[in-house]
Amino acid sequence: MKNPLESLHLTLLIGLVLAVVALLLLHAGAAFSTEWWLFLVRWIHVLAGILWIGLLYYFNFVQMPSMPKIPDEQKPAIGKVIAPEALFWFRWAAAATVLFGAITALANGYLFEALTFRGGFATIGLGMWLALIMAANVWFVIWPNQQRALGLVEADADTKKRSARLAMLASRTNTALSIPMLYCMVAQQQALA
Repeated sequence: MKNPLESLHLTLLIGLVLAVVALLLLHAGAAFSTEWWLFLVRWIHVLAGILWIGLLYYFNFVQMPSMPKIPDEQKPAIGKVIAPEALFWFRWAAAATVLFGAITALANGYLFEALTFRGGFATIGLGMWLALIMAANVWFVIWPNQQRALGLVEADADTKKRSARLAMLASRTNTALSIPMLYCMVAQQQALA
């Protein structure tokens, strides 16, 4: 019998089953209450955010610094297989993070106060604006430029080179913005204390 951990889908299913077991053992009485649904949305927001920022850090701390060390004949594997797959998860994790974060803020009654820096929600509001800028950067700068740089869309050699540089700079911008964004997301609770 094959080990289920050799399959990503089975691994994710195992994780989901373990989360359900934790729910049943620890919070069975609260399951499917309004508070539980609010928690579930927040949990999905955090999970998507971990995937998004984890991939951002993978690109900046691992992939980009490693590219000069990879022999030219091996680089197509990264550009044609690994990078497009990672970019798929990267951009959709960004979208899911923003969507479920906005739903969380709206459902908890602070979305508009946070976005306008009112009512003690300036800290998370700043974090939300940074996340929105970062997500826009992913979808409207990084992704279109990576498509050209990786040859996923037609572009001449000079355009590919310029696009690769723009995508790298936009990714580095997001890396810089992620630090205060994460600070603001975590510090909001302290700001209300």
